[in-house]
Amino acid sequence: MYHFIVNPASRSGRGKQIWKEYLQPVLDEKNIPYYVYYSEKAGDVTRLARYITEKRPGTGNDILRLVVLGGDGTLNEALQGISSYENLALGYIQVGSGGDFARDLKLPREPRKALEAILSAEEDPSRIHAMDLGLVTVFQKEVAFGNSMGVGFDASVCEEIMHSRLKAVMNKLKLGKLTYLAVALKQIMTAKNTSCEIYLDDNPKPIRVKKLLFVAAMNHSFEGGGFKFCPQAKDDDGILDLCVAGNLPRLIIPFCLPTAFFGLHYIIPGINHYTARRIVIKSDAPLWLHTDGEVHIKTDEVTVTCCHKRIPFIL
Repeated sequence: MYHFIVNPASRSGRGKQIWKEYLQPVLDEKNIPYYVYYSEKAGDVTRLARYITEKRPGTGNDILRLVVLGGDGTLNEALQGISSYENLALGYIQVGSGGDFARDLKLPREPRKALEAILSAEEDPSRIHAMDLGLVTVFQKEVAFGNSMGVGFDASVCEEIMHSRLKAVMNKLKLGKLTYLAVALKQIMTAKNTSCEIYLDDNPKPIRVKKLLFVAAMNHSFEGGGFKFCPQAKDDDGILDLCVAGNLPRLIIPFCLPTAFFGLHYIIPGINHYTARRIVIKSDAPLWLHTDGEVHIKTDEVTVTCCHKRIPFIL
């Protein structure tokens, strides 16, 4: 049984249209049983994912195939609600503007092709890929992420984008990928200097950064609409890859960003790569925190852990 959670607001408000015109007819033509649920407001996707995975309507003991249609933020919302990954297969049809999750997994960008790939996986169990899940613990609350989390500059950029009209305008002009870059360049000139300590696994000696730009902990390579912050990242190795940027002259930072599109930013002094299964980040001032581009809160301490091969994901 297939359960589809559709975000109508995705693709600049065309999510529901894409579902009705391109995807629903395929399912009906093939006589495939399914349920469809539409989100209407913030929190709906999480609530729907929890209901589906707890109640499992129409599924019984069969594999529950939950498919999310939306952007990376929609998928992140679904991860917050999934109550159990047992006997579950999670699919994703990317119709958002960022597309970092789909980019790294090489998922089809055309919605109908993505649906066909998901349906064909039913005959091939090897297409269910056991993928790592990240967990952020902040203020005694756990927040899940599939792709990446970050504190500092990248989260601050995401926070501004969430409350800016620029993203909608750029999406309509088919320039959505440039939104992150435009806001990032603006914030570079206004960011305040903050120091932090980063603890990796059981090592009591922290990494100290006097002028932190950002820390990103990643299961996948891409973030921010195509920035290849962690080209070494693998989504099933049980390890988080860290990109730590700090102690950089402010005027150099705009020239660093383009190199990140190609994963070449580590040649720049002050940008470093680390790996760990558990990370603790402590800063001397509260910083914005994001998971998969969804901004949650400001905090001066956060713990990040990797849950090895937790998500059964349909490739």
